[in-house]
Amino acid sequence: MVKFFHDGGDLMWPLLACAIFGIGVIFWRLVVLTRAGASSKRVIKALRQAISDGNIQQAIEICENASGPVAVIMLAGLRRVQRGPESVAKAIENSGTLEMAFLERGLIWLATISTIAPMLGFLGTTLGMVSAFNAIEVAGEVEATLVAGGIKIALITTVTGLAVAIPMNIFYNYFVTRIDALILDMEESSAHLLDTLERTTGTQTAESGVLI
Repeated sequence: MVKFFHDGGDLMWPLLACAIFGIGVIFWRLVVLTRAGASSKRVIKALRQAISDGNIQQAIEICENASGPVAVIMLAGLRRVQRGPESVAKAIENSGTLEMAFLERGLIWLATISTIAPMLGFLGTTLGMVSAFNAIEVAGEVEATLVAGGIKIALITTVTGLAVAIPMNIFYNYFVTRIDALILDMEESSAHLLDTLERTTGTQTAESGVLI
């Protein structure tokens, strides 16, 4: 592997940097999204029961003792229940925007690496071919040994660029899918809370009308 790396030329260094940085981002996002997904499932189950029972205080306590995006946005809405459904919806929307930004943090780096790595590989291909033709020009004749070094650089950098870009792109799409699932959970929980509040408000209004 060391010989393979050195045979690829100077562009192997930026490709190595892209690979190391990308792997770091992947592990970071894996940990964050795995924790968020696991906690969200527990929170959603407990919240649905508490909200259905009309126990808002219990729902608030569940969110305060939990972590993850669902708990955060639901807590923002539950704290404004007394102000009505519109205030709750606005709080959830604002909190949801912040949580989405947190979930998507770092993905831009994976997208960038998956774009830059093949371009660095193709640049190495071009430089390798230029080196090969320079060797032919200097020698004044075409021999396999003259062009072998340049062609080797061209092929190694191309392979390395694609080897770095492909897994980065795969994980980027995987993370986007995971984030979409978490966003769907947040939307369903928010809709359940708002629907419960609207039913409660409507019931209270109807009871007041009967009493009048």
